Amino acid sequence: MVTSVAAEAPRVEMLASSGINAIPKEYVRPQEELNSIGNVFEEEKKEEGPQVPTIDLKEIDSADNGVREKCREELIKAAKEWGVMHLVNHGISDDLTACVKKAGETFFNLPVEEKEKYANDQASGKIQGYGSKLANNASGQLEWEDYFFHLIFPEDKRDLSIWPKTPSDYIEATSEYAKQLRGLATKIMGVLSLGLGLEEGRLEKEVGGLDELLLQMKINYYPKCPQPELALGVEAHTDVSSLTFILHNMVPGLQLFYEGKWVTAKCVPNSIIMHVGDTIEILSNGKYKSILHRGLVNKEKVRISWAVFCEPPKEKIILKPLPEVLSEAEPPLFPPRTFAQHIQHKLFRKTQDIAPAK
Repeated sequence: MVTSVAAEAPRVEMLASSGINAIPKEYVRPQEELNSIGNVFEEEKKEEGPQVPTIDLKEIDSADNGVREKCREELIKAAKEWGVMHLVNHGISDDLTACVKKAGETFFNLPVEEKEKYANDQASGKIQGYGSKLANNASGQLEWEDYFFHLIFPEDKRDLSIWPKTPSDYIEATSEYAKQLRGLATKIMGVLSLGLGLEEGRLEKEVGGLDELLLQMKINYYPKCPQPELALGVEAHTDVSSLTFILHNMVPGLQLFYEGKWVTAKCVPNSIIMHVGDTIEILSNGKYKSILHRGLVNKEKVRISWAVFCEPPKEKIILKPLPEVLSEAEPPLFPPRTFAQHIQHKLFRKTQDIAPAK
């Protein structure tokens, strides 16, 4: 039986705690990327230049028309200009987000051999569970992170057997957060629909509605890195989702590629970071942006983030620009594809980009 070498990539946490001073070559980024990787703590302190917008949702449902419209317009503007923002007063209690973060931290503080009981098996298509990125691309490049991935909503599509049993409140806290986040997603998509001149429920309907839109949570665990200037926690990518919501442990790392430069997101207390993903960029024909982003690592502090990807069903829906947003002057920028085809197209393009020159 032939086993793939890639499948035996060590957990990054094990590498990080082994006392190495130099990272293995698989984690070292190509030279053209290294030029742009700086010290994340210094980058976060920078005040000059563009900053990721902070959107206050407190008045998103205000009875006062003017106040409500102003709040909604700011959200729409940020989605069009940036495609990423810090949401504050988002309606999910600080107590609940603190519970979710504590539960995830407690799980990742377990010994690696405990976490291995939840290991995924990507080769056999079992993607939920505890894992690390496999070197499955042409460059064999690895990222400085371990993760835990699971579907958290709708409730009838979950597989609770692979959810962490430790801590004991993991399932309760994560389930409640999923439910509340699903409500927030409806609200956001409603405003984004209105921003395109559509009926409020239109975008949500187009991505699968309450029954079919899947919320997938990925807890990203970025151990301390002895050579953070050579590695990335997550390489540059755009999200395939409709929307992505992110909590983090207040350690900086997220960078956005805005107007030709990498901008480091500040750590905004009690906020949820929200990305517009490719799905909504496609439906809006590029009016809303899915921004390129990546994650830096550091020597001093472990970074953890909780990303929830709101994804349409893989085969049931054809993603293409909505007819209402098209005109002679604005023809479709994206061909029709299912969500699964869109993911494959991105993977194919990536392997083309990094395949060695003949």
